Amino acid sequence: MANVLVTREDPIAVVQLNRPEVLNALSEELMDELVRALEELDDDKAIRCIVVTGNDKAFAAGADIKSSFVEATPVSMLEQDLTTRWERIRRIRKPIVAAVSGYALGGGCELAMVCDIIVASETAQFGQPEVNLGIIPGAGGTQRLTRTVGKYVAMEMVLTGRRVKADEAKAMGLVAHVYPAASWLDDAKALARTIAEKPPIAIRLATEAIDVALSSTLDAGLEFERKAFYLLFATEDKKEGVDAFVNKRKPTFRGR
Repeated sequence: MANVLVTREDPIAVVQLNRPEVLNALSEELMDELVRALEELDDDKAIRCIVVTGNDKAFAAGADIKSSFVEATPVSMLEQDLTTRWERIRRIRKPIVAAVSGYALGGGCELAMVCDIIVASETAQFGQPEVNLGIIPGAGGTQRLTRTVGKYVAMEMVLTGRRVKADEAKAMGLVAHVYPAASWLDDAKALARTIAEKPPIAIRLATEAIDVALSSTLDAGLEFERKAFYLLFATEDKKEGVDAFVNKRKPTFRGR
């Protein structure tokens, strides 16, 4: 794959967007390769957590405007159906950490938000500047951003196209951690390894439960959580975790 680089560091993998000459603009080819890489890693039992990243200068500066928008029509956009790729990423079962340095704008911000956790270098900038092109976010930006930071902050960001820096993004709840520019990717991988050490079935159900909280009612979310909680009592990992706690040793989780 020319537009995406995959590095395995079992039990984690790093998927790097690789179009530095255009600040990792999200072309159709790049998105197709990204989805394929993530789905292959999702089926790999040796991998328990995935880091998606770019480079120091850009996570992704947005859609590839020249190739995607200049001659686009409503019919061509419908035929391309670009947003289905985001939905395929959302359905990845293993946790995905978006490690952002530099620009995460437009589609790049939307790509980060479809991941499970966003961490950032202190150089990161987030934004939805589509209004400057006469359009609006089209891959979840108005929806996921609003659910994350609230109506009024999302409204201001989308209507003005303003960028927010890493510290502000963390303060508004968009980013979980801000790391030093010298170590941001290593720190993101360390977080991924911490997650990879946890019981995989519990991690999967916890991820699904939190997603349900953002897309349903409180009653529906509580019902999902309760059933997932009960289900985990049938796993070997639950027995291992409890036994390790009682006997004051480190658990070894096997995803069973």
